Amino acid sequence: MSQNTFRKKLKSTNKSRTTGTGRSIFSWIEEKLDVTRVLGEGVPVQLVPPIGFVALLALIYIWGNHRAENMVRKIEKVQQEVEDIRADVTTLEAEYMLSSMQSELAKKVAARGIVELDKPPVKIEVEE
Repeated sequence: MSQNTFRKKLKSTNKSRTTGTGRSIFSWIEEKLDVTRVLGEGVPVQLVPPIGFVALLALIYIWGNHRAENMVRKIEKVQQEVEDIRADVTTLEAEYMLSSMQSELAKKVAARGIVELDKPPVKIEVEE
């Protein structure tokens, strides 16, 4: 039976594509990730683009969720501020309505000696 020479040719062509340190990028990935236990010999290059695409989609998904949660927090904070301001406005309107009543005005000006009229005003007519 003859020997497999394809693997020897493959190893010799991989050595021609090397980084500045004399090792290929994929051998560096294999060394750092130790994928030989999972994938066997070598990294299947055809899987790199789909895995990169899935990783990119995962990052976009995480970023979108993060932005949405921040937006929800901001909306809730602004809604709470609006409720507080609405309560303040309601209180001020009630105080204004109370202070503008005729009986309240009469109490305030009584201290200055001004009294409320008991009779309706008299209309003065001038003949020409």
